[in-house]
Amino acid sequence: MPRLALYSLVVCLLAVVAAVVSFVQGSWLGVVWVLLAGLSSNMTWYYFKRSRAQERSVTG
Repeated sequence: MPRLALYSLVVCLLAVVAAVVSFVQGSWLGVVWVLLAGLSSNMTWYYFKRSRAQERSVTG
């Protein structure tokens, strides 16, 4: 897995945990964490698919 995809996956997981903790404590700030989790999830897919496409173009 490429490094940027791995970093964005870690950010996504941490944002999900932060959102859960925030909602459990009764704070609406969890909405921001959910949005950040969605953004980082999309970044993970983008970097992962981009690296797969580059590998395929190099190998043939």
